[in-house]
Amino acid sequence: MSSDKPPRPVIAIVGPTASGKSTLGIALALQLNGEIINCDSVQVYQGIQIATAKVPVAERQGVPHHLIDFVSPQVNYTAGDWAREAAKTIAEVESHGRVPLLVGGTGLYLRALRRPFFPSPPTDEKLRQRLNRIRERRGTEHLYRVLERLDPEMAEELYPRDWPRVQRAIEVRLQTGLPMSEQMESRPEPPEIAQRLQVFVISPPRDELYERINVRTEMHFAAGLVEEVRDLLAKGVPPNSNALGAHGYRRVVEYLEGRRDLASAIEQTKLDVRHYAKRQLTWFRREPGVVWCEGFGDEKLLLENLLRFVKR
Repeated sequence: MSSDKPPRPVIAIVGPTASGKSTLGIALALQLNGEIINCDSVQVYQGIQIATAKVPVAERQGVPHHLIDFVSPQVNYTAGDWAREAAKTIAEVESHGRVPLLVGGTGLYLRALRRPFFPSPPTDEKLRQRLNRIRERRGTEHLYRVLERLDPEMAEELYPRDWPRVQRAIEVRLQTGLPMSEQMESRPEPPEIAQRLQVFVISPPRDELYERINVRTEMHFAAGLVEEVRDLLAKGVPPNSNALGAHGYRRVVEYLEGRRDLASAIEQTKLDVRHYAKRQLTWFRREPGVVWCEGFGDEKLLLENLLRFVKR
């Protein structure tokens, strides 16, 4: 009989915004001798702080955090970029005998790690600027309707307001002449890591989650979110960048450009983030082989149940 040990799992803690993923990730890391690898598409950016809920260094309890605060907000960092960096970081963490913990809510990042994307063409800046102008003039829903005509299968995988990915799918179709959904069939085989990935989805009560989102949004504005965005724009970060397209930041840009008042920016941000949390849960329901964890990540009982599952 073989004495080989089973492959060590790579743990992912995912779920909707404001569900306590960061708190749970740190608690698990302390129990499992782990290190955290950020899996949030906004927390990768430097200078994008207040509305991203990044855990301050002083509150990380000595747990190393990777792939956080390392990309200029002027760079449109992609899921493929993150997947490549995450795979390297996982290998580095494991080489030191520690457990990698992916923590965040960006489902596309996790999917890119589980199943690499096809080699896509480089960005055509003239085409991107043209699409940006169309989006600014006619709205994100119009771009989504364009994608529905060009690549209906890809449109089914995306949300109408997820304009960076909708726009990229349109670009690929126009640049290559082939739908992204068709090209994805020729993408590489999943890496070895994908076979060891164990995904836990935090699923708190909906009403309580929405109340947390409302309270946290008000805290972000009170903490200086408008001033942060004003400073980023002054430093040359484009208002249509991926970084400033994040929830909260987008509405502040509209306020600073005179397209809505501050009260409207706050209320629309609450609505945006609640809708986003709902879409995150819908996304993870489509993912195979995940374990659903009822409650919030800062609840002791959820941590105890998760530890029992991980260690069995």
